[in-house]
Amino acid sequence: MTKTQSEQLKAMLPVLRRFAYSLTGSMADADDLLQNTVEKLLTKPVPDDVELLAWSYRICRNLWIDEYRANKVRQAAVHNPELQQAEVDATAQITSDITLKQVESAMATLPDDQREVLSLVAVQGLSYQDTANVLSVPSGTVMSRLARARSKLAQILFLEKGTKGPNGNEVTA
Repeated sequence: MTKTQSEQLKAMLPVLRRFAYSLTGSMADADDLLQNTVEKLLTKPVPDDVELLAWSYRICRNLWIDEYRANKVRQAAVHNPELQQAEVDATAQITSDITLKQVESAMATLPDDQREVLSLVAVQGLSYQDTANVLSVPSGTVMSRLARARSKLAQILFLEKGTKGPNGNEVTA
């Protein structure tokens, strides 16, 4: 690119940027498109019989079309049920793993009597009466310990005041 073409290109940048914005509708995307256009203009020779501005518009438009088509292909892949299911499964598994680790960690901070009751009722699925029989305590004690354990877990897992707990109610620490 000759010095005059380089100077012309510098002078055209605001015009090309507005054109890129008109194509993309986003300043961030327009700046990316402008950068790719300038890169292409600097690396590829401009034909002698073509005006630089017209050539720049053509390159910018062609790059945008290429990106638009690539995005359509990506969007079609995203809407592919097989790919979505794999993504949902992976996300659910990661969330489940994180949640399980958080709950295990939170349970470890509970006093032994509360952890035992919570484990027997919530994890093992025993009734209050069966839990009371296993621990040799009255069923009212089981309910009291369970309530305290659940409250403490909620405080640990949802530390910030005003954070919504799993039942949608506000949890206060």
